[in-house]
Amino acid sequence: MTREAPESGEEGKVGGIQVIARAAAIMRTLGEHPQGLSLAAIAQAVKLPRSTVQRIVCALEAEYLVEAMGPSGGFRLGVAVGQLVYQTQTDIISLVRPYLECLSNRLQESVSLSKQAGEKIQVIDRIVAERDLRVVFPIGVFAPMHSTSAGKVLLAGLDDAAVRDLLPDPLPQMTRNTRDLPALLAELAEIRETGFTFDHGECSEGISGGSVSLDTYLGRYAISVVLPTARAARRVEAIREALLACKRDIERAIGGTACRR
Repeated sequence: MTREAPESGEEGKVGGIQVIARAAAIMRTLGEHPQGLSLAAIAQAVKLPRSTVQRIVCALEAEYLVEAMGPSGGFRLGVAVGQLVYQTQTDIISLVRPYLECLSNRLQESVSLSKQAGEKIQVIDRIVAERDLRVVFPIGVFAPMHSTSAGKVLLAGLDDAAVRDLLPDPLPQMTRNTRDLPALLAELAEIRETGFTFDHGECSEGISGGSVSLDTYLGRYAISVVLPTARAARRVEAIREALLACKRDIERAIGGTACRR
């Protein structure tokens, strides 16, 4: 049996870059599946051998970037991801968090602050409601823009041509309620008029949410109220009013886009 010589020079650099790229692919995949994935499912998604995925996941777990989900098996993003997101977005988070807390307390529902990340949205802060039936999601999680209320209010800030360039066609059908591209474009026209939208289980079965965009000197974000679909229909108007009031308060306090001109 022969032992491989350690990599050095340019070969070592290439190997290191490849490991980083693979680790990034695994973390992106877990970010797209907040409910967690098994090693086999991760391997299938990133198209790598299960043994390779296991080694990388173990290394990420040691750094708290990935965590095991316990007896049920599977892995999800770890607490260190949330810490990194917080550190890179600390200005907007520290300014907006008191308003998110008030919004959550007012509605007794979970709320989140998100930003665009390519054709997805990324949750950069959240307040989880203190009630029995609630929606819990980790900071750092990614979700498709076209099937989430947060993503759609951010897409509404683009013109239709830019939306078509950004999103795939046909759009991935996340649930039976996910809209196709023509229906999405029609909805975006309405959002530009009202400043609000609501999705009824378009991204995940049983989870709904309403959102408004937040235009500040620090950039454009989305504030969302996320709740079980079972009680969503009767709360749409209350959520709309609370979100629009929250948006006005924040933009008045920290400055809207007009302050950047």
